[in-house]
Amino acid sequence: MIDHGGVMQELRVILGERVQDSEALRAQHGENESWYPQALPDFVAFPRTTDEVSRIMHLCHRLNVPVTAQGARSAIEGQHLAVHGGLALDMTNMNKIVAVHESDLDAVVQPGVTREQLNAELRTSGLFFPVDPGANATIGGMASTRASGTTAVRYGTMRDVVLALEVVRADGRVIRTGSRARKSSNGYDLTSLFIGAEGTLGIITEITVQLSGIPEAQAAAICRMPSVEDAVNAVIMTIQLGMPIARIELLDEKSVHAFNLYADTNMPEAPHLMVEFHGSERSVKDQSEAFGLVVEEFGGMDFTWSKRSEERNRLWTMRHNSQYAERMLRAGPIDQYSTDICVPISKLSDAVAAAYELGEKYGMTMCVIGHAGDGNFHCGIVIEAGNLEERARAKAFSDDLARIAIRMDGTISGEHGVGMGKVNLMREQHGDALDTMQVLKSAMDPKGILNPGKIFPA
Repeated sequence: MIDHGGVMQELRVILGERVQDSEALRAQHGENESWYPQALPDFVAFPRTTDEVSRIMHLCHRLNVPVTAQGARSAIEGQHLAVHGGLALDMTNMNKIVAVHESDLDAVVQPGVTREQLNAELRTSGLFFPVDPGANATIGGMASTRASGTTAVRYGTMRDVVLALEVVRADGRVIRTGSRARKSSNGYDLTSLFIGAEGTLGIITEITVQLSGIPEAQAAAICRMPSVEDAVNAVIMTIQLGMPIARIELLDEKSVHAFNLYADTNMPEAPHLMVEFHGSERSVKDQSEAFGLVVEEFGGMDFTWSKRSEERNRLWTMRHNSQYAERMLRAGPIDQYSTDICVPISKLSDAVAAAYELGEKYGMTMCVIGHAGDGNFHCGIVIEAGNLEERARAKAFSDDLARIAIRMDGTISGEHGVGMGKVNLMREQHGDALDTMQVLKSAMDPKGILNPGKIFPA
């Protein structure tokens, strides 16, 4: 039982008025963008420095207060929800870009820096931060959930671009992992340990990220395909031919219908592929022409591409707004249930077909959107708000789809993470390796105060 008054008093010594327990602020930090019920923390704190986070964690460790770090709160699987109450550690005030090393193509940032903020800072340098999950997420949150997105097929995920971290452990001790060097062959890879740990092993307070050069030319294209199977097969051939494509996204017929309703577009309601090419003027032209030949072989139609930035931005803004567009698929008050899996690309067509079969079985109103270039796709499900029976069917659909991914040598989530939504599948995915994860968790957080209720079964 938390001594509310005592904890609040000690937190005020560290942060002053930057810790609050008002009902309105707690409610704001207890919401999420998915279907999970509201989970109110007891306190909300806004640290600005690593030292403050260290002192907060030392206090919470001593008093057994649960701590859940929060950033932009855009996670899909409820990773940022304080389901056991305690302290919501809002990291958005830690939003300084500490250093940009242009000659080394890296930057050091605090966890509250957002993806768009970093890229705005880099605009005149000729560099950019390439990981693009769609939402304007914080870099700390992206590291904690091992985020990826539309550009992963070329630039990789957060696992690939994070070079080093500063982390506050559960008892308040501060450690540094990795360095700005591009490789290392000494010691355990602790940086990777914290990437994707969802705040269950420590609080990330500084991130060193690898940057990329802004390409000389960029071009985006879209084309209509006869079927999802044809679209997937075109993607597989594109990857097998080694085309250095920057993005390649699959939209099914239902998702196109949703976009037409939401954005007032007039796309033919059929499966589409959206792609983007980066490189020199000549290479972009060659890639576009080569891709056009591939999709033509699989019946692609209306292949159009553009180098104009406003047209490219409009195309990808539409794609990134898919979560909002999906709400148009059903009238009345709705909840959204979004799930994802990732499979070897050769299995992608079979996995998408299985998703449609499960959708029919469970009576789901849904669409499929995929980062097709790396075998990752999302099922956006729209259910009646508050309908527990329909929510249970959506959960059963998600679990069955995840098990299909496991049987295909894939993973239960390629992007959304575990959070609360896929805790029950972790043993099936990892087997006895889950015990090793729990040993690490117990060693790093013996009192279990760091984001309890996430990743591990109760």
